[in-house]
Amino acid sequence: MNATFTTLAEFQSVLEVMPEADAKAFAGAQDRNEQLTKPPGALGRLEDLAIWYASWRGDDVPVGTNPQVVVFAGNHGVAAQGVSAFPPEVTEQMVLNFQHGGAAINQLCKTYGAKLDVHALELDRPTADFTSGPAMSEDEVITALQTGWNAVDAQTDVLVAGEMGIGNTTSGAAIACALFGGDAADWVGRGTGVTDEGLALKARVVAQGIAANPTAVGNGLEALRCLGGRELAGMVGAIASARAKSIPVILDGFICSAAASCLAAAVDGALDHTVAGHLSAEGAHAVILGNLGKTPLLSLGLRLGEGSGGALALGVLQGAVACHSGMATFAEAGVSDT
Repeated sequence: MNATFTTLAEFQSVLEVMPEADAKAFAGAQDRNEQLTKPPGALGRLEDLAIWYASWRGDDVPVGTNPQVVVFAGNHGVAAQGVSAFPPEVTEQMVLNFQHGGAAINQLCKTYGAKLDVHALELDRPTADFTSGPAMSEDEVITALQTGWNAVDAQTDVLVAGEMGIGNTTSGAAIACALFGGDAADWVGRGTGVTDEGLALKARVVAQGIAANPTAVGNGLEALRCLGGRELAGMVGAIASARAKSIPVILDGFICSAAASCLAAAVDGALDHTVAGHLSAEGAHAVILGNLGKTPLLSLGLRLGEGSGGALALGVLQGAVACHSGMATFAEAGVSDT
């Protein structure tokens, strides 16, 4: 199903009529969980995770066999302000590394049997510097949203969306500040490893971006257009597309969560089909997840991006589904449950 929206207003309308979880599959999965050969609650969050997954797949005994990881890459005009420890050329260099199989995300996808797709979004044409006005026009953000929407394979049964883009922790921080409030300094982190001076610069740049884009404050889709980047919009489109196809999503780190916050701000419950894969080392990530009501599956100090934390969490989800669907019930095993 290709994208059917050509304006942000149309995209908003699409978000407002998304499918919900399958109540029958949810109830059936709950019932099965209560009959499995284990003490009640013995598998902890794995039980809730499997039931959540079953409800979105519409199957009370699901089998997850087709994970997909989609990595979007984009360049940011705001990088010219010196907010990153690396130059913008690294974005394209890392895309080539993804394509040649040399990045961390390639190894994780191989480990968990995930299909990896990489989409480089106009790397030769960075977004505008958002300290002077909107990062993208409506046409530009729609094009990126459509790319993300169309990137999701209909045969996928769980999606991880990742990113690569020099300067995009600054973009993520600006979006979070616009949507959740507080001071710019509350949201910026060291990203690729900036110094204390660089951290202060990022805070000033985020504050300037908010001041230059007042329509972004409290408005999810405007925050994405004015303060985001093409790769963030790609992730938003992919996460929304997955919802339209009843595909569960594992969110990656700080930048992915900031992008996903644009959906949550646009429509209540827009992220019900998602779980947080991990808590990253970017300090404000925990605050974003708290605002989204998401408890991360892992906390390993990761701050790489690329979808790496979300891909690693695929192993947790696969374990949860395998136990739920593969374990015997007390009746099947001939074990007394009393």
